Amino acid sequence: MPQLNPAPWFAILVFSWLVFLFLVMPKTLDHTFPNEPAAQTMKDLVLDPWPWQW
Repeated sequence: MPQLNPAPWFAILVFSWLVFLFLVMPKTLDHTFPNEPAAQTMKDLVLDPWPWQW
Protein backbone atom coordinates (compact mmCIF):
# COMPACT_ATOMS: atom_id res chain seq x y z
CA MET A 1 0.00 0.00 0.00
CA PRO A 2 1.71 3.22 -1.10
CA GLN A 3 -0.09 5.47 1.40
CA LEU A 4 1.86 3.83 4.23
CA ASN A 5 5.20 4.94 2.80
CA PRO A 6 5.98 8.25 4.59
CA ALA A 7 8.91 9.26 2.40
CA PRO A 8 7.12 11.25 -0.36
CA TRP A 9 4.54 12.76 2.00
CA PHE A 10 7.12 13.90 4.49
CA ALA A 11 9.11 15.61 1.74
CA ILE A 12 5.94 17.34 0.50
CA LEU A 13 5.14 18.47 4.04
CA VAL A 14 8.63 19.86 4.63
CA PHE A 15 8.73 21.61 1.24
CA SER A 16 5.31 23.18 1.76
CA TRP A 17 6.33 24.49 5.21
CA LEU A 18 9.54 25.94 3.78
CA VAL A 19 7.58 27.71 1.06
CA PHE A 20 5.15 29.01 3.64
CA LEU A 21 7.85 30.24 6.02
CA PHE A 22 10.16 31.85 3.49
CA LEU A 23 7.78 33.16 0.82
CA VAL A 24 4.31 33.66 2.27
CA MET A 25 5.05 34.84 5.81
CA PRO A 26 7.37 37.77 4.91
CA LYS A 27 4.79 39.06 2.41
CA THR A 28 2.06 38.78 5.03
CA LEU A 29 4.09 40.45 7.75
CA ASP A 30 5.08 43.35 5.47
CA HIS A 31 1.45 44.23 4.85
CA THR A 32 0.46 47.58 6.35
CA PHE A 33 -2.97 49.11 6.66
CA PRO A 34 -3.54 52.55 5.15
CA ASN A 35 -5.36 53.80 8.25
CA GLU A 36 -4.01 52.67 11.57
CA PRO A 37 -6.72 52.30 14.21
CA ALA A 38 -6.74 54.96 16.90
CA ALA A 39 -7.12 54.08 20.56
CA GLN A 40 -10.31 55.25 22.24
CA THR A 41 -10.50 56.60 25.74
CA MET A 42 -13.16 55.66 28.27
CA LYS A 43 -14.35 59.31 28.38
CA ASP A 44 -15.63 59.04 24.80
CA LEU A 45 -17.74 55.97 25.50
CA VAL A 46 -21.38 56.44 26.53
CA LEU A 47 -22.36 53.85 29.11
CA ASP A 48 -26.03 54.76 29.64
CA PRO A 49 -28.43 51.89 30.40
CA TRP A 50 -31.03 50.98 27.82
CA PRO A 51 -34.39 52.70 28.38
CA TRP A 52 -36.37 49.64 27.24
CA GLN A 53 -39.28 48.52 29.38
CA TRP A 54 -39.28 44.77 29.67
